[in-house]
Amino acid sequence: MAGKAADTGSNDGGATTGQSSSSSSSMADVYKGELTPLQRHAAFFDRDKDGVIYPSETYKGFRAIGCGVALSAASAVFVNAALGPNTKPENQKTPAFKFPIYVKNIHKGKHGSDSGVYDANGRFVSEKFEEIFKKYAHTKPDALTGKELQEMLQANREPKDFKGWLGGFTEWKVLYSLCKDKDGFLHKDTVRAVYDGSLFERLEQERKAKKESTKKK
Repeated sequence: MAGKAADTGSNDGGATTGQSSSSSSSMADVYKGELTPLQRHAAFFDRDKDGVIYPSETYKGFRAIGCGVALSAASAVFVNAALGPNTKPENQKTPAFKFPIYVKNIHKGKHGSDSGVYDANGRFVSEKFEEIFKKYAHTKPDALTGKELQEMLQANREPKDFKGWLGGFTEWKVLYSLCKDKDGFLHKDTVRAVYDGSLFERLEQERKAKKESTKKK
């Protein structure tokens, strides 16, 4: 983190290092307590667990779960540019054009036109989660087809909230692309795992295991 924070414009090398270490420690303190479900979701992309997610880490996170180079790069730019400024702590200096996302304040980066499964503080709302499948799972009660997913996204849209529309579309379409089964169903337990972040870790481990298996052959 010291390297990341060094571009703050200070001319005093010693002071910059001290401020950087202090900032890094302060931001990483989020991991000393119990994380909210939304913080756990975001923490996967904090690859060095310093409490701050830079675009390079977002890129690595998307690559780790199986996204291609182009999609990962585009996602890193979009996600950090969209969420970073909203999560920046008051009076916090940040490197120009890096758009760091602060895990502690990730709830402040929630976009509109979403499902409401995370509340304003980043906590999981089980009633809203169940509502997704009660309203839109027409074919199977515990899974969504691509068409049903699109129906949900359209229903969630708030007037003129173009940023929220794009955010929701990107999130769900990436999830559907990575996790639908051979029959095109996105299962309820998979969606549930997204909200607590455990799905990302599982996908990463599965990819690592697959690579190791391929090497042995």
